Amino acid sequence: MSDHKTKIFIIGGTGAQGIPVITGLLTDKKYHCKILTRDPNSPRAKQLAALGGLDISFIQGTFADEQTLKAGFESCDGAFVNIDGFNTGEKTEMFWAIRAYELALESGVKFFVYGNLDYVYKKSGYDPKFRTGHYDGKGRIGEWILQQTQQNGGRMGAALFTTGPYMEMTIAKGTPMTPTVEEGVVTWRVPLGQGAVVHVSLQDSKANGMDLEVAIAHIDYAEMATAFEKVTGHPARYIDTDLETYWSSGPLSRNADAPAGYSADPTDKSTMTMRQNFTGFWNMWKYSGKNAGVVKRDYELLDEIYPDRIKSAEEWFRREDQRGRELGLGGLWERVQKDSIKPVLKIAEDGRRGRL
Repeated sequence: MSDHKTKIFIIGGTGAQGIPVITGLLTDKKYHCKILTRDPNSPRAKQLAALGGLDISFIQGTFADEQTLKAGFESCDGAFVNIDGFNTGEKTEMFWAIRAYELALESGVKFFVYGNLDYVYKKSGYDPKFRTGHYDGKGRIGEWILQQTQQNGGRMGAALFTTGPYMEMTIAKGTPMTPTVEEGVVTWRVPLGQGAVVHVSLQDSKANGMDLEVAIAHIDYAEMATAFEKVTGHPARYIDTDLETYWSSGPLSRNADAPAGYSADPTDKSTMTMRQNFTGFWNMWKYSGKNAGVVKRDYELLDEIYPDRIKSAEEWFRREDQRGRELGLGGLWERVQKDSIKPVLKIAEDGRRGRL
């Protein structure tokens, strides 16, 4: 590692969002990435090590440990923190996100980027049908971080990187919108109605005090099915599904009554079940159609910041189809078949293994 390179401590570096963030930092050739991981020998850690060479280092441990966090922040100029709420559950994630911010400030970190999600409960006017723990937990802390940044005397700047469901999740195993192939037709059976999801691309990954809310577009699933057909030449469809059917036979039905965070205490009354959490999740998108509902995005601002960003489901599918072929993964049609569909989320890849 060159001594003059800016050192960034990264929590969540082996996750679906962390890998492209690290890839972008390494491409810039100005940064050294110090990555927290439970297992430096995991396939994703090895992938990053091979990618970064001397510009990658690892600290082994968990974000739920103050000494590990202090060791991670030590001598770093910046931090990117994206805590896995599907590990911790909402309550524990909030505590450790706060401590991560405080310890970064204590350690002399100059800039703190927080991986955020929409505080949908607040954005809906505190309507209980939109209560989504893994969104609200991050959203509360995001607001808190910006408030602290205004009051810390300029010691540490901060920004929020507010995303949404990855577009990659629409063709991956173990997600709320995993598709099936039914009699030769790619099918998304989800309780979305006429709503839309603010999908983001993992490859599209003003600063201090800013909450940058990103998205490809508000994508309704009829549009997504049409885009898939145009790109692949194979039929696709969206079938609106009521919540009862979704929870009896949908992609998350097997774990409907499990804790939404696999390390969360199921006897703790603050712990939401998967059914509770993702009912709010789908209600959020059902009432967000045409960028006129609960969750909104400023697409003019996104175009100004990143004019070459992906702007439609069709554009993303075309790029992903080509990328898959170049990497020997096959085109999109081949990749959504039952025996070929792969996970993109670390939780699915690990089979929900691991603890805090």
